[in-house]
Amino acid sequence: MLLKLVLRNALRHRLRTALTMLGIFVAILAFGLLSTVIDAWYSGANTASSSRLVTRSAVSLAFPLPTTYREKLRQVDGVTGVAGANWFGGVYINPKNFFPQFAVDPLPYFALYPEYRMPEAQFREFLLDRKGAVVGRKLADTYGWKVGDVVPLRGTIYAGNWDFVIHAIYDGRDSKVDTSQFFFHWDYLNETVKKIFPRRANTAGVFVLGIADAERAAEISQAIDAQFRNSLAETLTETEKAFQLGFVAMVETLVVAIRVVSYLVIFIIMAVMANTMAMSARERLSEFATLKALGFQPWIVGSLIVGESLAIALIGGFLGVLATFPVAANFSALVGSLFPVFEVSRETIAMQFASAAVVGLVAALIPSVRAARVQIAAGLRAVA
Repeated sequence: MLLKLVLRNALRHRLRTALTMLGIFVAILAFGLLSTVIDAWYSGANTASSSRLVTRSAVSLAFPLPTTYREKLRQVDGVTGVAGANWFGGVYINPKNFFPQFAVDPLPYFALYPEYRMPEAQFREFLLDRKGAVVGRKLADTYGWKVGDVVPLRGTIYAGNWDFVIHAIYDGRDSKVDTSQFFFHWDYLNETVKKIFPRRANTAGVFVLGIADAERAAEISQAIDAQFRNSLAETLTETEKAFQLGFVAMVETLVVAIRVVSYLVIFIIMAVMANTMAMSARERLSEFATLKALGFQPWIVGSLIVGESLAIALIGGFLGVLATFPVAANFSALVGSLFPVFEVSRETIAMQFASAAVVGLVAALIPSVRAARVQIAAGLRAVA
């Protein structure tokens, strides 16, 4: 009976209810999308392996390290593998076509990243061709590339026109793995740089290290940095997660602003919802008084307002959650490789439903108390 009353009351003013649900729908959708954007900023750090370290220049990423460090790093106790990597920064046709490009030591680098999955035959072909490249599935789909295609890049850091042949397309072990990257041979880059910019040859932007025991990450990092202290190129070694968080810190103000806006949207719709429920309660004072005169307990009268508010909020919220998935997919397609991993997480869905429930409960709090406390005589006098 209570459920029937709640539904009838909610649909009494259908236009007002529909508009309120629309507001809830938009707010929950916006909250989910903004939360997903925040998750995307932190995706690299959240999926970083605890068994990988990154060694870079202690001054800045702009200062490369000599490749002679590679062998010294291998000899550090606890290090199981070392691979150099250089950021390339090339342009594909249009400057707007931005995606991560790295020159890497192929065998040791991909051995450190087992989450990158590709056919063995394709990887062997890549190893045999100095101009070969490995690209992620998302990147290949974005530009319509396939195995065998030649990809021209115009260098910005390393001037000139560079041609690469796609020999392998990798997929991620799961949906959280970044598949929007472009990898090619470090040797190819280094040989060309020797001819054009001899002073910039035989260097690596970073060294990625595999370690046997993740619990020794701090100890191994300190040992590496101590080895190169007071040298011409001092190092800073940190976990892969800390390295990724360093990039997030550069735009932390923007991330905080997005988070504040997401909560502000929920607060605004809460105020709108509270006003709607207050109007609904005022219009039915005589009905509440009649119910109490018939013997209904005050808590039952108040629960009608709470139930109505929750029904409107949860239905609108549910529709907002459903709409989050196609909207997020379209948004991901529009931004391309800006957000390599862009998916709606379970935590975001849970927060959306929780937000809708909180809006419904808070909006009904004062109106339900007033309805429960209405005096029978005073309520009956409110009949128009």
